[in-house]
Amino acid sequence: MILSDKEEIFELIQMFFEAGKTKDFSILGKIQADSPEFSSFSDLPPYGLQNYSDSIALEELRFSSISDYNYEIKNTKISVFGDLGIITFVLNQKGMLVDNKAYTGQYITINGRATFVLIKKNTWKIIHYHLDKIPG
Repeated sequence: MILSDKEEIFELIQMFFEAGKTKDFSILGKIQADSPEFSSFSDLPPYGLQNYSDSIALEELRFSSISDYNYEIKNTKISVFGDLGIITFVLNQKGMLVDNKAYTGQYITINGRATFVLIKKNTWKIIHYHLDKIPG
């Protein structure tokens, strides 16, 4: 079955967050563009604009520190402009934030918004994303 561009983009975004559940971080490098043009903003420190290698390292750290991670993507809007795709959605994340040094954990719920920009060069790849917490 051949997927539409919008379906491919949605599946790729799911793969990004599934890495948090499976802890298979190798996928993160495969679905993001290893390019000087890559950038990201996160809802967790450091808050500055990150490049590809720093983003990968921070994603791995973030996902590895949350056990029983789960997520829900809602209110998705996907737009495709030739070889450029933009997906925006509401993102709810849950899990146990683990402190391995103190052997403690805290259940967390993060409600946020997300925007991902993708480019298509043979396959879709993430070129930028911005994660933002919703206050409350």
